[in-house]
Amino acid sequence: MTEWSDQLAQLVRARGAELSRYGYLLCGDVTEGADLVQEALVRVFARPRRSWTLGDVEGYVRRTMLNDFLDRRRRSQRFTRLLPRLTGPETAPDHSGGAVRRLDVTDALGTLSPRQRACVVLRYYEDLPVAGVAERMGLSQGAVKRYLSDGLARMSTVVDAPWQEGAEQESAEHARPEPPAGPFRAGGRMAGKGIAQ
Repeated sequence: MTEWSDQLAQLVRARGAELSRYGYLLCGDVTEGADLVQEALVRVFARPRRSWTLGDVEGYVRRTMLNDFLDRRRRSQRFTRLLPRLTGPETAPDHSGGAVRRLDVTDALGTLSPRQRACVVLRYYEDLPVAGVAERMGLSQGAVKRYLSDGLARMSTVVDAPWQEGAEQESAEHARPEPPAGPFRAGGRMAGKGIAQ
């Protein structure tokens, strides 16, 4: 095997399942997600570089998948709305709350525009900061924040928002009031330890 084919085999073996999940989250369809992975692998390895590390290659593949997803949606958005969506049977037994939650979130993702969906997936699945999402998508941070805000608001109409807990906590940390000067009583005891005097 040549060096590039060794890299390809190593990437698919080590990260193939994760790339497939990423493709599924982007488009909401297992088959189309697999197509995104395969097309990205073909494009990236059509011009391999000797200096690539496994992390570099995965980064290129993910970026190619994202661009391909957005291009496909731009070209055929009207057509894809007519395609049947592959989902689990509605009468399937509820084996766990997590499985139901996953289906609800998948349905909620399906209500978003392509750019909103890509921003939400990159921010909350890829765990990129807003600046990272903006760089990956070639948008301003303000545009990313708008897509995230609009996308999460739309998803909230379909499913209870688990992401709000993290957002509220983050907001509360930034807006936490200054502690009162001097010790104060809590539970009948002095509670001044660790508080700014």
